[in-house]
Amino acid sequence: KMPASIPEADRRHRASAAFSLSFLSLVFSITAFSSSYWCEGTRKVAKPFCKGDSKGDLCIRFNSPEGNSSQAVQYIWETGDDKFVEKKFHAGIWYSCEEMINEEGEKCRSFISLTPASDRGVLWLSIVTELLYVVLLLIGNILMSVEICYYSSVIDGLKINAFSAVVTVLAGLLGMVAHMMYTTVFQMTVNLGPEDWRPHTWDYGWSYGLAWTSFACCMAAAVTTINKYTKTILEFKHKRKKLERSFRIQYKFPEH
Repeated sequence: KMPASIPEADRRHRASAAFSLSFLSLVFSITAFSSSYWCEGTRKVAKPFCKGDSKGDLCIRFNSPEGNSSQAVQYIWETGDDKFVEKKFHAGIWYSCEEMINEEGEKCRSFISLTPASDRGVLWLSIVTELLYVVLLLIGNILMSVEICYYSSVIDGLKINAFSAVVTVLAGLLGMVAHMMYTTVFQMTVNLGPEDWRPHTWDYGWSYGLAWTSFACCMAAAVTTINKYTKTILEFKHKRKKLERSFRIQYKFPEH
């Protein structure tokens, strides 16, 4: 009984590991898809004129308190880089936000509207592919959970296992293509996007890393599922060979 129970327990462990990796991939992909921190950086913008009693380094000061008077000669002391201030921004698939100068909060704009018209088709294709990626991950999670809770027969579980492996591999391929397409679109937007948005410095944010972590978990789940399927098939072949050998022995020595 022990040798028969060990493969069954091993299959349970592999199925649970595949489901855990696939579930993590689903959570990471939904979090990354809905966030706006795929890329982060700074924008260099001209400082606004100081208004009223506002003072500090975030606005341009005049030489006298009567700066608002049209009769007075006004001098601006800031020169060169002192005329500019760096504003932090972050962008995702759906929208881009940047901090306000001398005010709290952020100003957000649709990232689709910032994308050059020639690249919007690629961006929409990336969004559709990301949605398909999430949907296939969800289907894979459902199939794996059914396989874990399904106690009828090993053959039925093997069929579900094969289908979930195909779905998970397809999801991983779609996720990789979607992430690469968004990367291309963002770089094109940096070079050809509107002047009032182009970043001075930028780098990929935590959402971008989370999206690729989701892809890695998805492919690990697919490999674990395929490995479980292959190992179960080999076990069946081994048992069938043993059974055929025992039948041949009984045929040759019927008296025993």
